[in-house]
Amino acid sequence: MPLTDTAIRTAKPGEKPYKLADEKGLFLLVNPTGSKWWRLKFRVDGKEKLLSLGTYPEIGLKKARADRDEARTMLAEGIDPSQHRKAAKATREALAANSFQIICREWLENKRSNIEEAQYKKALARLEKDVFPWMGRTPITDITAPEVLAVLRRIDARGARYTAHKAKSEISQCFRYAIATGRAERDPCPDLKGAIPAPKTENLPAITSPKDAGELLRAIDGFRGTFVVKCALEIAPRVFVRPGELRKAEWEKFDLDKAEWRYLVTKTKTEHLVPLAAQVVATLRELHALTGHGRYVFPGRDPQLPMSDAAVNAALRRMGYDTKTEITGHGFRAMARTILHEELHQKPEVIEHQLAHTVSDALGTAYNRTKFLKERKAMMQLWADYLDKLKAGAEIVQLRGDAA
Repeated sequence: MPLTDTAIRTAKPGEKPYKLADEKGLFLLVNPTGSKWWRLKFRVDGKEKLLSLGTYPEIGLKKARADRDEARTMLAEGIDPSQHRKAAKATREALAANSFQIICREWLENKRSNIEEAQYKKALARLEKDVFPWMGRTPITDITAPEVLAVLRRIDARGARYTAHKAKSEISQCFRYAIATGRAERDPCPDLKGAIPAPKTENLPAITSPKDAGELLRAIDGFRGTFVVKCALEIAPRVFVRPGELRKAEWEKFDLDKAEWRYLVTKTKTEHLVPLAAQVVATLRELHALTGHGRYVFPGRDPQLPMSDAAVNAALRRMGYDTKTEITGHGFRAMARTILHEELHQKPEVIEHQLAHTVSDALGTAYNRTKFLKERKAMMQLWADYLDKLKAGAEIVQLRGDAA
């Protein structure tokens, strides 16, 4: 006799599991714990098998019968429903493993050791906020250019055009990684060229006039913050490296007797050499008495870590400078590049090498750390001496005859 909803609902557990039979191999297994499981008994090649159809009341009688009929249809077509279920599960797992989110996280994790930790966190946060919610679960092979464009337009619509272009770049890199690892065949992002207008580029603020530079140096001289941050402020304009490279400077990379600092450039992972002017060496020797026992030249509150990436900009703001419109820690590079060329008439190629830019010479030779080393040593000392004169308020006259 077929089962009824009432019979199923009122079935009480016993000391042992027992079955309530329906029709065509379907039955309900009632366990001593009170759980009720749907089972389908069937035969394949003369062997009896059982297929689980879920639990009651999550699966009601009507749904259990529909699933039974679907399984019997498969049997009539020569398909083992239990094997079909295993194959379907494997397919779902394979698709999940090839989802955009899984592959993108894998790509970013592999890239993590070659980029700044802050850069990794920003990229991950951007993807989690703006990309994964809409296409993260989609198999990467199913993602089309229009789907990527919809994600980018959603970002652009809130006025974050630069973020939209960053997201596009990261999506494209993920696709190229998937292609390289055999999980995708093409990257749809090149099809979107021009679909999102280019963002307006804004240069980071920097002081580039000798007069303003002199005022800044005098402000640094009067800074009343911590000694570590003050030393960083004094050294930053005289070495003009990237802010992250300065704050993460390690004592073992310095040879104060040779007046040299060697480290790996964060962007290119190439070794760079910074000749140190006498003024910089003097500041470092003084600082060494305080932090020389540790790893970092400019440690943070936790001596095991470098100072915060916001420390220099925060100090500039304390001195009254607007880091959005006047000067940032990165702006010391533009200051040196401009004044060295326009006021001290240093060769652009010498300046570019000191900035650790990956420029090639006339023969196509890429940047190397010892290129123009003699000229760079002389330039760095000339630059430090020039800054001292600016700080002292001396009148600097350009060779062209224009007052500085």
